[in-house]
Amino acid sequence: MLRTVSCSASLTSASPFFGIFPRSSSSPSSSTGALRVPGGNRRRISSPSAGRRVFIRRGLRVPSAAGRSVNKQFSRLSVRAVATQPAPSYPDVGQDEAEKLGFEKVSEEFISECKSKATLFKHKKTGCEVMSVSNEDENKVFGIVLRTPPNDSTGIPHILEHSVLCGSRKYPLKEPFVELLKGSLHTFLNAFTYPDRTCYPVASTNTKDFYNLVDVYLDAVFFPKCVDDVHTFQQEGWHYELNDPSEDISYKGVVFNEMKGVYSQPDNILGRIAQQAISPDNTYGVDSGGDPKDIPKLTFEEFKEFHRKYYHPSNARIWFYGDDDPLQRLRILSEYLNMFEASPSRDSSKIEPQKLFSEPIRIVEKYPAGRDGDLKKKNMVCINWLLCEKPLDLETQLALGFLDHLMLGTPASPLRKILLESGLGEALVSSGMSDELLQPQFSVGMKGVSEDNVRKVEELIMSTLKKLAEEGFDNDAVEASMNTIEFSLRENNTGSFPRGLSLMLQSIAKWIYDMDPFEPLKYTEPLKALKARIAEEGSKAVFSPLIEQFILNNSHRVTIEMQPDPEKASQEEAEEKSILEKVKAGMTEEDLAELARATEELRLKQETPDPPEALRCVPSLNLSDIPKEPTYVPTEVGDINGVKVLRHDLFTNDIVYAEVVFDMGSLKHELLPLVPLFCQSLLEMGTKDLSFVQLNQLIGRKTGGISVYPLTSSVRGKDEPCSKIIVRGKSMAGRAEDLFSLMNCLLQEVQFTDQQRFKQFVSQSIARMENRLRGSGHGVAAARMDAMLNIAGWMSEQMGGLSYLEFLRTLEKKVDEDWEGISSSLEEIRRSLLARNGCIVNMTTDGKSLINIEKSLEKFLNLLPENPSGGLVTWDGRLPLRNEAIVIPTQVNYVGKAGNIYSTGYELDGSAYVISKHISTTWLWDRVRVSGGAYGGFCDFDSHSGVFSFLSYRDPNLLKTLDIYDGTGDFLRGLDMDQETLTKAIIGTIGDVDSYQLPDAKGYSSLMRHLLGVTDEERQRKREEILTTSLKDFKDFAEAIDVVRDKGVVVVVASAEDIDAANNARSYYFELKKAL
Repeated sequence: MLRTVSCSASLTSASPFFGIFPRSSSSPSSSTGALRVPGGNRRRISSPSAGRRVFIRRGLRVPSAAGRSVNKQFSRLSVRAVATQPAPSYPDVGQDEAEKLGFEKVSEEFISECKSKATLFKHKKTGCEVMSVSNEDENKVFGIVLRTPPNDSTGIPHILEHSVLCGSRKYPLKEPFVELLKGSLHTFLNAFTYPDRTCYPVASTNTKDFYNLVDVYLDAVFFPKCVDDVHTFQQEGWHYELNDPSEDISYKGVVFNEMKGVYSQPDNILGRIAQQAISPDNTYGVDSGGDPKDIPKLTFEEFKEFHRKYYHPSNARIWFYGDDDPLQRLRILSEYLNMFEASPSRDSSKIEPQKLFSEPIRIVEKYPAGRDGDLKKKNMVCINWLLCEKPLDLETQLALGFLDHLMLGTPASPLRKILLESGLGEALVSSGMSDELLQPQFSVGMKGVSEDNVRKVEELIMSTLKKLAEEGFDNDAVEASMNTIEFSLRENNTGSFPRGLSLMLQSIAKWIYDMDPFEPLKYTEPLKALKARIAEEGSKAVFSPLIEQFILNNSHRVTIEMQPDPEKASQEEAEEKSILEKVKAGMTEEDLAELARATEELRLKQETPDPPEALRCVPSLNLSDIPKEPTYVPTEVGDINGVKVLRHDLFTNDIVYAEVVFDMGSLKHELLPLVPLFCQSLLEMGTKDLSFVQLNQLIGRKTGGISVYPLTSSVRGKDEPCSKIIVRGKSMAGRAEDLFSLMNCLLQEVQFTDQQRFKQFVSQSIARMENRLRGSGHGVAAARMDAMLNIAGWMSEQMGGLSYLEFLRTLEKKVDEDWEGISSSLEEIRRSLLARNGCIVNMTTDGKSLINIEKSLEKFLNLLPENPSGGLVTWDGRLPLRNEAIVIPTQVNYVGKAGNIYSTGYELDGSAYVISKHISTTWLWDRVRVSGGAYGGFCDFDSHSGVFSFLSYRDPNLLKTLDIYDGTGDFLRGLDMDQETLTKAIIGTIGDVDSYQLPDAKGYSSLMRHLLGVTDEERQRKREEILTTSLKDFKDFAEAIDVVRDKGVVVVVASAEDIDAANNARSYYFELKKAL
């Protein structure tokens, strides 16, 4: 729901070619996010290239980004490579039919890679181009993309992206976007601001719902109210706020505070500096998201003119995808496009290429840092290259993407491995190829570098690249990369991200620059040609010239050094305060009185709900459109040698998905924080016979990836938590024996003997956790509150929260002092976990493959020890209940409050999911975000533990936000809701419950339900309770939620200044905990 931050050029996953290459995370994630209970709200906090719904997932904790993984498949943007075949028959739009609606058919092709017929239309009157992609995918996608190049850093495209969704000609209410969030079955609903374009995509599996979403978005883009309403500009962009003439003036605005958060994160600052330095002479030389120092310079007149200039069909590219009627698509579009005449906006929005530098440049900048720790070891350095002036041919793009994967894509990749093993820095930063903008670029850098080592990192990067050009890559590495890429293409696993949107982002990355929109979707032939060339000439002949031409001999190189500055954050706050003091000093008493009146007028407008007649204009479904039963996953429960095996017979394109689950019930308490590093060690250390590089390459050659991670959750009605280690893997069905053999190798043969590699893991984990504190403070606060309120939360926080960071800092010193003891502890964890007794296996593939892999699975299970070492352990840990303030250098706050509503005697009812979603999309949205100026405010109910949490994200307030949380019970008691509003809330909740899933996710969700004891009968009962939710349920829930107000715990992540102010206002309300 939060509107997205602008995308920096270093982000790669939307790239049409580089984005198809899967990459393991630079250090496996140890954060313990979670699959969440139904009814949680969607929060738009992802970057555009991530482009997906992001959840603050709690309750059931699994690692974000699929945990510790070798050759993890981040293939959201891949399309399936298939053999050439006759095109299936899809509905056709004839030339005559298109002409009648004002379109001409430009070209039409069958794209075998995605089994789709794609037709490019052009609207004759305006020149608007439309890609209409027809196939059998029920998850339909629409998107409208406009070229929106800014010429300054006031954030105008970003503010406009927020604002056009705040009411339009046909839907004249405050925020139709929020009404769609509340009451549609969307599988995707968002908007992205890139450095040079703005995207408005939606998706749904329900055709009626899909066309409702399309109509609201088209009207919002072309006929928004915001261009005539200065209040929307003030709310979403910026305004002066003055509650009383005697008080200080402050800046408020959603984008303003969002970007303050962005500019508090060192990695983000580095990315922005790099983009602007590498392309100083075109639109990429400014920040489309907005620099907080520049945002207040933007005027309402400039804002209106930007919309008039660029938000026109002549400057738009429109995308349709899925199994709906292609003729109906054109009918919908013609109603809008025929209202416009041609505009010169397409020419005026063209992006000029950056001319290549004749010599390299170097930039040194500061970033805000805390005072704790050795600041001399907190430098960052990154080298960036702009690769070319003119577009590259298809095969070269593909080869560069392949090269990127070879150099950096896995822990065994040579450039990544050499940098991390050098000990010169803690982790990689801003590293990889990107071609999502007009000109491709390559970056590689490190953070956690001492000032003495900055130059050494630069020299090591250059010397390693030179060595790779001279010596090439070994054949096993090339084979592993090729298999990984081909597996990724075949699988086409986009997770919860719609496949049609993945394709749109690939296509648009060329189409937006007036290039062929079909080309990025068709890479079977270029890939075949590249493979043939490697086979014929050898990989060195293919890749060495690329390294030399585009990197080593390329003078367009920008080196950026970032130095920590503990004074920078306070200096920036002081500068802002000084500017606002001058503004106030220049005002008369009448001016100040008028500003206070205008502040109150805006607040009143923000907090006044839309009248029922306005709400009715937003199209919605009826309860009769909603299936009365949940989606059931075919599940057969059997056993092999006493091990329970869950089998899911689903079409998976000949891929086997397997999860092997081990119980953590015998693990000693003191070993718990070591578990994430144990998981990483399994994947990134070698065996007696194989180095970790060889093992990594073997996994890449034989499988689609293996990951290992912990999972913890409360179980409703039980004191003992669910605590497991999950080994997850996938392969082609014919390689299942290899998959299980490699799983066994990882689990039983890996040796915990490489002290230096383990030390790297610790350093990388510290860097990642510190970054998480700055960028996802709400997640840290949520984990901390959970750890105070239930055992599963405590376990999770020990493995991925602030406690884990404190453990890592101690462990870093201990590695040198007691490596033998640590190595012994890792072995003890292995003995405590690995056993057939208590093991569960989950298999998802087609029925024939399930039968064929039985013997391989049985062999794997027979090799496991029968019982774990040690007896069962009782878990009873919790953090002490207290209000806690975690201090970091930041310009924004993350505010959390939580309590256990089961402690009041509340018994779970499906209506709770409807109510918690409604609280998020009304009370908290209006008060914390719209009126309060935070980037997001939301609540979450973990039905397994009973914990109800309030959280805010990039929030300028602290105590004010807590007061809003405490007013939630009274909000529910005073709620007046008509039947239409209630129906909308129910439908939106069902949309969350029935979220679209690919086959692997269906099988995995079934496993999670099995582990947590959630039966199909319970799911049906909860669904019926959701569908029959009444206003009385809302009123009754107020009593349960009051426990958060009266007995809840508070955790905030904030600056020292804001915490001091809060403790002065409420005497020592918080206990301080310094984190950075």
